[in-house]
Amino acid sequence: MSEQQHPAAVPALQGRNTKRRKALTALAAMVVVGGVAWGAWEWLVASHYESTDNAYVQGNVIQITPQVGGTVMSIHADDTDFVKAGQPLVKLDPADAKVALEQAEAALGQTVRQVRTLYANNGSLAAQVTLRQADVAKAQSEVTRASDDYNRRASLVGNGAVSREELNHAQTQLSAARSNLTAAQAAMVGAREQLASNQAMTAGTDVEQHPQVQAAAAKVREAWLAYQRAVLVAPVDGYVAKRTVQLGQRIQAGAPLLSIIPLNQVWVDANFKEVQLRKIRLGQPVTLTADIYGKRVEYKGTVAGLGVGTGAAFSLLPAQNATGNWIKVVQRVPVRVALDAQQLKEHPLRVGLSMEATVDISRQEGKTLADAPRASAIAQTQVFETQDDGADAEVRRVIAMNSGAANLRAHGAMASSRH
Repeated sequence: MSEQQHPAAVPALQGRNTKRRKALTALAAMVVVGGVAWGAWEWLVASHYESTDNAYVQGNVIQITPQVGGTVMSIHADDTDFVKAGQPLVKLDPADAKVALEQAEAALGQTVRQVRTLYANNGSLAAQVTLRQADVAKAQSEVTRASDDYNRRASLVGNGAVSREELNHAQTQLSAARSNLTAAQAAMVGAREQLASNQAMTAGTDVEQHPQVQAAAAKVREAWLAYQRAVLVAPVDGYVAKRTVQLGQRIQAGAPLLSIIPLNQVWVDANFKEVQLRKIRLGQPVTLTADIYGKRVEYKGTVAGLGVGTGAAFSLLPAQNATGNWIKVVQRVPVRVALDAQQLKEHPLRVGLSMEATVDISRQEGKTLADAPRASAIAQTQVFETQDDGADAEVRRVIAMNSGAANLRAHGAMASSRH
């Protein structure tokens, strides 16, 4: 016999079922509305953006390395210091470079004097040619005279007016005159060859532009640059970091001493997953936030470039995926984001800081890779262009001192003072 329910309990049970049904219906409605809202948000908003928190600030870390070796005499900048382009950073002992410069200047002066001798020899060798020509003319006249004497005596031998001995003597004189003429002609040819050889060393140029002088002048410029490079200057404006140089340290050319980071030229490398790169294009706007400032500072950037390889491909030990035990790992590709210079000035960043990047991918007219070379240099400095300015003036001074120009000017000044 089945148990009979109490009549008073039936309405209460029905009321609870009705409430439960309404609650479940409301919950289902909320889930449906939430799903529709989420789908609408995903379709209308989220699908137009790609985000990542795997983004970091990057910048140019400019190493300061000496071009010549030497001993550190003074250090003019330390970590965190701000330096201007052209400002001295480290000074080396210039004694060795100064000695090398003086030796190069002495060698240049000696070369100038030697080349001046070449030009002076042109005149003396030309005079030698003239002298040899006169000797040839004199020898020719002696041959003519001796030939006439011999012919006269030869015609008188038959009638007994001239003895055979005298005729032989005249013939000997003629042979000697002809030998002298041959020797004089050979000497004239040798003098002409010497003149031509010396003229070949001096033709088409003057003392200052002579190749030997130019080679010695190049050595002076090289020594001048080495002397100037004893002072290491900042190539750009920036902040000093990673100073390792110490006072009195003996350093070699190329050794890293410190680094300069221009914080006004930083950018962000945002590492997006492979699947996120489908709609990322050059020129798309990027919104970024830095952990150092939080959400209160929002940077505006632009996609400047997409990497041509994944981070794993360029790692020190790239993955070897052609193995038996293989697990697929989603790769990431760096996307370079250019930042606004004014925002960097107001809220400076440091190299290596964490960032969050969100790319607006709603615009698809851009390209995924650059298809034209860069129109200008990404970085340049002019502080080293003036290091050799004084070298040319020093070369001209040494040449003038050893070319006689200074003596001529002094002689002219003395003459004018007499008048």
